[in-house]
Amino acid sequence: MCGICGIVDSDSRKRVDRDTLHKMCISMSHRGPDDEGIYLSHKQSKFNVGLGHRRLKIIDLSSAGHQPICNEDKTLMLICNGEIYNYKQLKADLLKKGHRFSSDTDIEVIVHLFEEKAEEAIEYLRGMFAFALWDEKQAKLILARDRTGQKPLLYYHSEGLFCFASEFSSLLESGLVPKRINEEAIHYYLSFGYIPAPLTIYENVYKLPPAHILVLKNKEISLKRYWQLDYSKKIKISEVEAQEELLRLLKEAVKIRLYSDVPLGAFLSGGLDSSTVVALMSQLTSEKVKTFSIGFQEHNYSELKFARNIAKRFQTEHHEFIVKPKALEILPLLVQRYGEPYADSSCIPTYYVSQQTRQYVTVALNGDGGDESFSGYERYQAMLIAQIYQDMPRFLSKIINRSIALLPDSINPKNSLRRIKRFFEAAPLPQQERYLRWIGMFDERLKRDLYSERFLYKFSNKNPICWLNPHLNNSKTLNLLDRLLMTDTNTYLPNDLLVKVDIASMANSLEARSPFLDHKLMEFVASLPPEYKMKKLVKKYILKKAVKDLVPKQNIHRRKMGFGLPIGEWFRSELKELINQTLLSKSFFDRGYFKPDAIKMLIKAHLDRNRDYTFQIWTLLMLELWHQKFID
Repeated sequence: MCGICGIVDSDSRKRVDRDTLHKMCISMSHRGPDDEGIYLSHKQSKFNVGLGHRRLKIIDLSSAGHQPICNEDKTLMLICNGEIYNYKQLKADLLKKGHRFSSDTDIEVIVHLFEEKAEEAIEYLRGMFAFALWDEKQAKLILARDRTGQKPLLYYHSEGLFCFASEFSSLLESGLVPKRINEEAIHYYLSFGYIPAPLTIYENVYKLPPAHILVLKNKEISLKRYWQLDYSKKIKISEVEAQEELLRLLKEAVKIRLYSDVPLGAFLSGGLDSSTVVALMSQLTSEKVKTFSIGFQEHNYSELKFARNIAKRFQTEHHEFIVKPKALEILPLLVQRYGEPYADSSCIPTYYVSQQTRQYVTVALNGDGGDESFSGYERYQAMLIAQIYQDMPRFLSKIINRSIALLPDSINPKNSLRRIKRFFEAAPLPQQERYLRWIGMFDERLKRDLYSERFLYKFSNKNPICWLNPHLNNSKTLNLLDRLLMTDTNTYLPNDLLVKVDIASMANSLEARSPFLDHKLMEFVASLPPEYKMKKLVKKYILKKAVKDLVPKQNIHRRKMGFGLPIGEWFRSELKELINQTLLSKSFFDRGYFKPDAIKMLIKAHLDRNRDYTFQIWTLLMLELWHQKFID
């Protein structure tokens, strides 16, 4: 696991400066504290190229694993952030074809595979990665990102200058990227809590989308998608056969992620996914598995009892950490690491569990990706129920709505009546709007109430649904559940969840591995009939069946809690002063995005317990803290 960066300048009269690359590398030394490598094209070369690399040693701890790494004649130069889990098999095949290796590192197989397969080599890799390959003979730079987007890659392209990096801080450290704010990105950020790829907060800076390869040649870039899940081709398989094959693939996915030359453990929330990973790790290793959990003093948010149950069942070496309001002292560092506005508050507990875990191990497995493959979110149930509701006779839906209107309001996000009211508020809406209402931070009505005249005029015709439609409406022939899974796999998973885990873990020099994101496993699950993933509204139906003899019942059938923080209450107590200093400040209002009176009313309603605006206030807070860190 590492950090990568580079510069390609079409002006051959200017040479890429070593000091600039060094600064870009140093800014992300947390991603690779063990080593630094820099490549510069020769002075006599007509090409002006520089590559930088920071290394976190995981496989082959010797200096032979130093990057950039090259092929035999040094015409291909590679830097990579990631792990290739099938590298031993690939290496064996390449050795038979006469390739010579200089190291035992997994990354070197990429160079030799490109010699054999060119850009098709990417399809042979099983793992998580973001890499840059400079091809001297063909005078082109190749960037590639793994299938699900576990590893990040940003790039800037303007007027013959191309820069790339793993993090925003590195890109900005080059001094070549102007800090021009992309205000359209803010508009979408307020909807989703993240900025959807390929957009970023800066103009002319983009995220390379997952499962894409970028080629830069003759100042021009081309983008190509090399993989995507196919939900249309369903296999005929019995439930029992599906369970057996699913368990086999899960075991294989965990097993290949256990190879490491450094200590290894697992995040453990006590949910079905992380419990399954820990259970399989216990089967596949002879040593005690090291597990790491995080909790809160507020019991409604804490999952520790479920994690302890798994730790006890599999006799793991278990460690726990309690998050308190003072934990938000880490916010300035997180704002810097994420590099653009990012509003998933669970990045805080994720940071702390990574920090704690890094004290004992360098690699941690997790359960990420299980929900998006097996339908683990309550919104999937809600979307299916809403379809039934919309098909009801009109008189019956009116009776239900009148009854729901009589229910008392609640500002407690865990309150069941509040969840019911929220469901029926969105249930009559068109499918896309309903889905956006349930996943979003600010709905369009609230945006209109808050936006300044300038901002409203500029973005009144920019509907965030445009980012969901290519997936949610991809094919009317697909079952609704499959379309929902496709949507989250292509939007929420890479833009929110995986960003959170990558930044929080790498900020602590910890590698996070995700067996549920193994592409062979995901392809199999996508090919299963939708009723295997949710049967009679039972989430993760086939997964629960497959691991019923492996994971305790109480962990299989418990309600999903997520990884949220009790921030809403903290805003009314310990964090009230922080809100006053940021969101009620002159500098915040002077940015011109919002009407000051409308913002004041929203915050007052929350503090007075008249409404719950936890998500909205947090989203605004992270936006302002980003401005203070990067723009002011």
